[in-house]
Amino acid sequence: MCTNFTPTQRAPWVKEKFGVDLPAGYPEESYPGFAAPVVVKSHQTGRVACGLARFGLIPAWAKDDKISRHTYNARSETAAEKPSYRTAWRQRQYGLVLVDHFYEPSYESGRAVRWKIALASGDPFGIACLWDRWTDPASGERVVSFSMLTVNADEHPVMNQFHKSGDEKRTPVIIAPALHGAWLSADVSQAMALMNWQHMPELVASPAPRT
Repeated sequence: MCTNFTPTQRAPWVKEKFGVDLPAGYPEESYPGFAAPVVVKSHQTGRVACGLARFGLIPAWAKDDKISRHTYNARSETAAEKPSYRTAWRQRQYGLVLVDHFYEPSYESGRAVRWKIALASGDPFGIACLWDRWTDPASGERVVSFSMLTVNADEHPVMNQFHKSGDEKRTPVIIAPALHGAWLSADVSQAMALMNWQHMPELVASPAPRT
């Protein structure tokens, strides 16, 4: 499951693809609890916007933000039923996390080695996510947060090599550029139809151990 990624800093690409400006003020690498740029679309007005959201979804009913330690990835197969995600799913709070690459552990050497996964084209890409709003009852702060949606990747030619032997292979759902609009505007049945890796662009992976 994806816990670490590089949010894109390529503002011209974001402007070209979505017609919005990329916000500032987020780290070069993101982990659970960190901010990253997310594109969303209003189902009422059709307006597209890009803002910062915290990695790790905090549902509106949460008493505190501790749940976000466990909600940075959502299994698409069960998102419509799980208490943490079902409101966001049913209310069609679908977004795209804007990413240059993400990281997964390879155990081919017998120990975990960080690998970098990117598009073969070298372009940034959008990972499907669910987002929600939460108000901190202690401070009154309003927090927008998100969870990446994932699917089984046992048969994916690149993503099937990561994580420990015997564990199910998973991949975040990278939405093909031609389907960005369809995903952001989807109803629940259309959204579920996009929860597969067959439409994803070609990926490449290479070792990227921490230095």
